[in-house]
Amino acid sequence: MESAIAKAIHLKYQPVALLWSDEKPAEAMQFAEGKWGCVMWLAVHAAKGKTAVAGKKTFGCFGGGVGLGFGNQYKNFPGGEEGFCHFLSTGNAKRQGGMEIAEKIKPFMTQESYNNFLHGERYIKSPELVENFIRALPLTDIPTAYVVFKPLSDINPVKKRPQTVIFFVNPDQLSALTVLANYGRDDNENVIIPFAAGCQTIGICPYREAQSKKPRAVVGLTDLSARVYVRKQLGDPDLMTFAVPFAIFEEMEKNVPGSFLERHTWQSLLSDNK
Repeated sequence: MESAIAKAIHLKYQPVALLWSDEKPAEAMQFAEGKWGCVMWLAVHAAKGKTAVAGKKTFGCFGGGVGLGFGNQYKNFPGGEEGFCHFLSTGNAKRQGGMEIAEKIKPFMTQESYNNFLHGERYIKSPELVENFIRALPLTDIPTAYVVFKPLSDINPVKKRPQTVIFFVNPDQLSALTVLANYGRDDNENVIIPFAAGCQTIGICPYREAQSKKPRAVVGLTDLSARVYVRKQLGDPDLMTFAVPFAIFEEMEKNVPGSFLERHTWQSLLSDNK
């Protein structure tokens, strides 16, 4: 399907449809089983016009498995959930048994990942606070074998309805989508920016919103590591993600005609970006 939103905001990259499926699309990009990869690369692949897929054994990293809805994969992290709690905070080097685990996994890790395992990514102050972070996540076990990323233009929603639509946007476009998400609502808090991994803000966070009586859009790519990976793929330092459950996408699409997107203020911003 074609997106009126994408046309109105002059989107550089294609909107991405995230779908649940029990069938793996032929010739879709997929990480090899047991190999590390960032889920955001799959979304970027679709934004460039191609199909990508993740399965229960090919989600790239433990956080990616969590983010796409394959359960609490942090339990499978080296050292278990406790190992992850130290990894995201202060590191495993001084934790009992941490150095032994590090030596076992060192041959399978990049130097950066090994350093982070030992000394922590320091995104959360303490392991105890990471435990709280995990408990607050909308951990999900999706009912299908795969999560598929496709360009929205390749989707017929009558035949297969996406779970989420993802936009890669610059600050002006992010502003426009925020206005549009609130445009037809009776309040002004219909967009959230949770502290979460890049994959979680396009996966389990929108999944949760889709179950709400009043679902909201989710802004992402506040994950610093994901920003590094996406920048390497797209070469653009200014991108954020804006992910919406499909019902919100349909609502926003209908609200494009007659809205601010046809008025001079938005048009002047478009002119400035040419």
